[in-house]
Amino acid sequence: MNTRTRALFALVVGALMVSTPIFAHHGNAAYDETRPLTLKGTVTRFAWANPHTQIFFDVKDNKGNVVHWSVETLSPGKLARAGWSENAVKAGDQVTVTLSPAKDGSPKGFLKQLAFSDGKQLGMLEHPQ
Repeated sequence: MNTRTRALFALVVGALMVSTPIFAHHGNAAYDETRPLTLKGTVTRFAWANPHTQIFFDVKDNKGNVVHWSVETLSPGKLARAGWSENAVKAGDQVTVTLSPAKDGSPKGFLKQLAFSDGKQLGMLEHPQ
């Protein structure tokens, strides 16, 4: 093998080694999809951004304490195909969120369904019916 071929081979192998963690990120292993959780709360922020849109909301626990939750969703492009827009959720909205909770018990999850106080719902399906 000549020097140029070795350098190209090393570059390709290096690029593959560095990119492996990027591919590993796109899974839901951190969330318990076997026990969905439904919470009622008030939206504090809606972050319409790549790679995952996020919804931040406050929920009162059994003792009346406010717990700050965050829920991860899909990318803006996938959400747009499901009927969402960057103005779909606003701070102050009263919502009921069904999510797959974090396995570590922290107040975060992956969104399954979002319902507003007026009954309107937003889901994760790309072709809502």
